[in-house]
Amino acid sequence: MLSAVFRKHRATGPPATRHTGIAAPAPDGPPVLDAEGPPDAAAWVAGRRDLLRELLAEHGALTVRGLGLSTPADVESVLHQVAEHPVAEREAFAARHRHADGVYSSSAWPPNQPMCMHHELSYALQCPGLMMFACLEPPVEGGATAVADSAAVLQALPAELVDRFAREGWLLTRAYNDGIGATPSQSFGSDDRGAVEAYCRAHAIDWSWQPDGSLRTRQHRNAVVRHPVSGLRCWFNQIAFLNEWTMEPDVREFLVDEYGPDGLPFNTRYGNGDPVPPDVVEQINTTYEAHAVRRSWQRGDLLLVDNIRTAHSREAYRGPRNVVVAMGDPVRPHPPGPPAGRAVA
Repeated sequence: MLSAVFRKHRATGPPATRHTGIAAPAPDGPPVLDAEGPPDAAAWVAGRRDLLRELLAEHGALTVRGLGLSTPADVESVLHQVAEHPVAEREAFAARHRHADGVYSSSAWPPNQPMCMHHELSYALQCPGLMMFACLEPPVEGGATAVADSAAVLQALPAELVDRFAREGWLLTRAYNDGIGATPSQSFGSDDRGAVEAYCRAHAIDWSWQPDGSLRTRQHRNAVVRHPVSGLRCWFNQIAFLNEWTMEPDVREFLVDEYGPDGLPFNTRYGNGDPVPPDVVEQINTTYEAHAVRRSWQRGDLLLVDNIRTAHSREAYRGPRNVVVAMGDPVRPHPPGPPAGRAVA
């Protein structure tokens, strides 16, 4: 039910063109490689690891076609060839099934509702630097995992909007209510109060237990960060995705009536605690949409994403869809520093 809160965006963009063994020219987005159906996907990836990492650093994302990935075990094997370390998900906002270390099902999300652009775990102190999406079964229609360059999005957003969020950061508030979103156990790895509090204390999260025993949390994070390798300033957050104004109006009204304005499963604010108005949320989502690149999934595809440089989303779809998600290379995003050419007071 929770994912019914997100506004639909129409899918656009051309399908990917296949290129044998080399990167596609990228006027329509990140490059595409053709693996031509190797007998051992992990071995193919291992032999081209440096190339894949180089292209990922340059473009922020790339697609590999023809790998023949068909099981979560295949994805796990490829993750170990590409990433230095798998990342265990913590602070999840929706349920997943864990297949192996760092390898998960897609988030539980109604197929008729899209997931807006976001960076995985951008509200956590430590997040995956590398995301992998592997298509084991494509949907009948829709369901693309779109990407958007976060450095380009930052440049395209209004300067006054960026300046305020860069200066103040952003707040994420969460209310863990029965039957909606991830449970405390799914988010923190335990339903023991002491363990949850210890996690929150170690990860700069304020918490409070409500009279009914439910948990509410609040955390302050940077909205603009500096890429740990390239130094690029990137728009890196989930301000719009997890905001109340991205919800469908009838869903928001139901949740407010049911839990109160402070009991929404998640919401975002300016760093000083002020509400983020609807027009700001719309501006962010519109800017993401203008920079989104969508390619239809083909069976066995692998999409590699630099989680700091590139945001991702999921469009609505029809029919079965099995896209496995893998996370690797944990990083702590750097504070942004001043924009180029701006004097430090």
